[in-house]
Amino acid sequence: MNYTSKISASLLLVLAISGCTGTPMKTSQLESSQYTVIGHSEAKATGLLLFGVIPIQQNNRFVRAQNDAIQSKGGDAMINTQVQENWFWAWVLTGYTTTVSGDVVKLKNVQ
Repeated sequence: MNYTSKISASLLLVLAISGCTGTPMKTSQLESSQYTVIGHSEAKATGLLLFGVIPIQQNNRFVRAQNDAIQSKGGDAMINTQVQENWFWAWVLTGYTTTVSGDVVKLKNVQ
């Protein structure tokens, strides 16, 4: 293997590893005295995998669904969170739809 091939292989490996990182969902351990429950909410977000290797809005769909569910009630966080995932397939892509549901809470100003 020549020098150019080694550089190309290394670059491809770095791109593959960095391209597969996602944004983690944030959850908090809250005491019941720290929040007021606003109500139940649910939201969905879809990501695609084109040709089995090219992610399109794939890696952050959990966070997008969670944020949409919280914002739909005007809250600050979510408790009792549940995550469901469905997928669909087409000739050139696979789609993943994530549903996040739970109780939306408004945080109190605890001093």
